[in-house]
Amino acid sequence: MRMWVFGYGSLVWNPGFDVADRVIARLPEYHRSFCMRSIHHRGTDAAPGLVLALDATPGAQCHGLALRAHDDQADDVLAYLRERELVSAAYLETRLDVDLEDGRRVEALTYVVDADHPQYCGGMDLEEQARIIARAHGGRGPNTEYLYNTTAHLKQLGIHDTELDWLVDRVRQMCG
Repeated sequence: MRMWVFGYGSLVWNPGFDVADRVIARLPEYHRSFCMRSIHHRGTDAAPGLVLALDATPGAQCHGLALRAHDDQADDVLAYLRERELVSAAYLETRLDVDLEDGRRVEALTYVVDADHPQYCGGMDLEEQARIIARAHGGRGPNTEYLYNTTAHLKQLGIHDTELDWLVDRVRQMCG
């Protein structure tokens, strides 16, 4: 069975594994937002940053990228993604159906936020998100880099996210 992974944030521009195929995809009933505090990669315990997560939202849809692992590397890719994405157990590993741009529907490994986890911060207003992103820095670098890279790569794919666009403009104003 083929292993697909749904990327909606850093997996779009930094999957960390050799990708056999990539197709623009849509995940129904989920919304991409900065609804998870980052205490490892883009912030610290003392000064958390924010990372994108998928929040279950009736009627919503999230456009991203379906990434297919090489069949003979699926076990290694799964182990890698679990180490990367489940570092603090704020994400739930799920398998959800995504609609590919070419008309196919595939089941994809998808990391969604656990709304009961202490790192969950859904519903935070965009101005507060911008303030946090503008100053946070973690083990993988500044929170701004994560925002800018994700937004730029989504735009290159023709995927526009008005909240991310607003955050980019506001964070750039804050950072000078």
